Amino acid sequence: MKWNWSLQRDIFIGFLRSGLLGYGGGPSTIPLVHREVVDRYRWMTNEEFTDVLALGNALPGPIATKMAGYIGYRLAGFAGLVNALIATVLPTVVGMLGLIGVLSAFRESRIVAGMTQAIAPVIAVMLAAMTWQLLRQSRRELGWYGCIGLTLGSAVLCGLLDVHPAFVILVLLGSALGSVPVVKRWKARKASAVKSGERAAGGSGESGKVNLPQ
Repeated sequence: MKWNWSLQRDIFIGFLRSGLLGYGGGPSTIPLVHREVVDRYRWMTNEEFTDVLALGNALPGPIATKMAGYIGYRLAGFAGLVNALIATVLPTVVGMLGLIGVLSAFRESRIVAGMTQAIAPVIAVMLAAMTWQLLRQSRRELGWYGCIGLTLGSAVLCGLLDVHPAFVILVLLGSALGSVPVVKRWKARKASAVKSGERAAGGSGESGKVNLPQ
């Protein structure tokens, strides 16, 4: 793949911003990555980002690095993969090296505790906004009843029954892949039935014509 300095720069800046502002761990970076990848640079659509997020959650390891690696590789090959991973990890490594001593010394401080607690509502709002956007996107394919049913079912399985999200995602992906041939056959039969109906209607229309005497 041909080296593209402009693209590599954008990949680095985009994932660096996500890493710098993603305070609170992997889930807090997801809306930031979405903003950079989908909204700002338009490297992916909402549907593609949702697929990457689902597969990333089903695989072991931190979600931020998995998404960065895949998106970077998709955009610019192996160089993009390394670039995106460095940009994602760099803020955390530098922050750990530079601030671990300070945070350890002042971890009992009310100011430090307040900073940690104050960031949680912000992350919750960002995740809620992205969730609502993804729900609206899913509604186009599943409808509101399908979206609400899957959301409530996933909430019960993951929240109440303590089923790991990876198993839920894998089951849904497997069901979706298994239903593809069924859906294709159903659409083919529907299209065939429509064509047969049009032919029948055309034939009856022609046979119903009355030739008036001249």
